[in-house]
Amino acid sequence: MAVYTEVPFDEAKAFLLSLNLGTLHTLQGCAGGIENTNYFATTDQAPYVLTLFERLSADQLPFYLRLMKHLAVHGIPVPDPAANADGDVVHELRGKPAAVVNLLAGRSELAPTAGHCTQVGAMLARMHLAGRDFPMDQPNLRGLSWWNETAPAVLGFLDAPQANLMRSELAYQNHVAAQAAYRALPRGPIHGDLFRDNAMFDTQPSDDGSPRLTGFFDFYFAGVDTWLYDIAVCLNDWCTDLTCGAADVARCKALLSAYESVRPLQAPERQLLPALARGAALRFWLSRLWDLHLPREASMLKAHDPNHFERVLRQRIAHPLSLSVLASTDQLERATA
Repeated sequence: MAVYTEVPFDEAKAFLLSLNLGTLHTLQGCAGGIENTNYFATTDQAPYVLTLFERLSADQLPFYLRLMKHLAVHGIPVPDPAANADGDVVHELRGKPAAVVNLLAGRSELAPTAGHCTQVGAMLARMHLAGRDFPMDQPNLRGLSWWNETAPAVLGFLDAPQANLMRSELAYQNHVAAQAAYRALPRGPIHGDLFRDNAMFDTQPSDDGSPRLTGFFDFYFAGVDTWLYDIAVCLNDWCTDLTCGAADVARCKALLSAYESVRPLQAPERQLLPALARGAALRFWLSRLWDLHLPREASMLKAHDPNHFERVLRQRIAHPLSLSVLASTDQLERATA
C-alpha cells in the first residue's frame, strides 16, 4: 500500500456516504505496499479500506473484485467489496478507479510460527477449491510473460554475477514452462502475493493456544495460474529465514501438510515444486528491482529490498525445496530423536 493520489477528507466522506457505508470519522493513508493508493477509513458503521488503483484499469478490476466477492460468498474470509445501488463494485474517485472493502479484524503476523503456517496452508487450499467455479478468467499479469518483458529493463542495474543469475534462471523457467508436466499442473484463480503481511490473525489465540487466521486480503495480483505457484509464493515468504533466504523446514512441512489435508498434491505438482519455488523467487526479485530502480512518485512509499529475493533464489537453487528433501529431513529427525 502507498499514497499516490491524495484524497481530501470531505471528498472521501461524500464517496462513502454514496455507498451507504456511513459517516466518515477518520481517514489515514497507508504506508505499506507499492501498487495502489490506500486509506484506512473509519465510519460510524465500520472500518474500511479505500483503494484507488494506480495501474489497473476499470476494465481489469472486475476480475479481482468479483473474485473476492465469490470467495466471500463461499465462506473464505476475504474483504467483501462494497457495491452501489446498481450492484457495481468498481467505482471512481479523483479520476481513478476505486473500491471499498471491509477491514479484516486482527493483525498481520510478521514472525510466523509453524502454527501460523498451518492455518495459512489449510486456508490456501480451501481458497483454491472455492475458486474452481469462478466464471471469470484473467492470466497472472506478473507471470512468465512479465518476467521475460521486465528482465531486460532491470539487467542494467545489476552487477555481472547478478545479471548472469537472472539470465540463467529466466532461461530455466522458460524451459520448465515448456514441459508437459508443467502444462498438467492444476490451475485456477490464485492470490499471487500471499505474503505474511497479506493475512490477518486474531489478536487472541484459540482456547488451545493456536493462532486463529481471520482472513487473506490484497488480491490485486490475483489471476488464473497454477495452484502450485501460489503455494511456492507462500513457502518463499511464510517459511523462509528473512536474514539469509533459507527455507525453514518445520514451517514448510506445517504449511504443506495442512494444505494437503484439504487438497492433496498431484504427481506433477510434487515433481515441479522445486522449480516453481525458484520461479516465485525470481518473480519478486524482478518486481522489487523494478520498484526500486524505476519507481513512481508517491507521498508515502517504502520500497522493498530486492536483495532478499536474490538470496532466496540462490538458496532455492543450491538447496531445492522438494517434498523428498522435507520427507528425508523428517525421517532423519525421527531417527535421531
